[in-house]
Amino acid sequence: MLRISKLTDYGTLVLAELPARGTGLASAGQIAQTTHLGHATVSKLLKAFVRAGLVTSERGSHGGYALARSEDEITAADIINSIEGPVAITECSSAASRCSLERTCSVGSAWQGINLSIRRALTQVTLADLQTRRLPMPLPNFHDTIHGSSANR
Repeated sequence: MLRISKLTDYGTLVLAELPARGTGLASAGQIAQTTHLGHATVSKLLKAFVRAGLVTSERGSHGGYALARSEDEITAADIINSIEGPVAITECSSAASRCSLERTCSVGSAWQGINLSIRRALTQVTLADLQTRRLPMPLPNFHDTIHGSSANR
């Protein structure tokens, strides 16, 4: 199953609580309280986001954190890359591929194409999009998609 980590999911919550650059700062403690996440987790995520250039930080008694760019300029791909690294659904899809079968594999290029499509889709979803509240989506029934539903037989 392809799934982002819980830490990346939490990271999105943290980013959603940060003020835009120039509109003030939020402390790690404030964000932890608002998101109901542990202070250590919030601090770890903020450090990763600062390293990735998604968040700015200021030290001092009036210091804190803010988004380095607007919510429309931070993509889901940026968030995932900063916590988990680039999306690679198979070994040969990663930039540091070490698959010994890559030269003779007949399906690798198809997986690389799928991986590229996923990465493109993640660059089209912004933090602003992720913050937009929508009605809950029904869970897809992938079992019927894979095995064929009784209506299709």
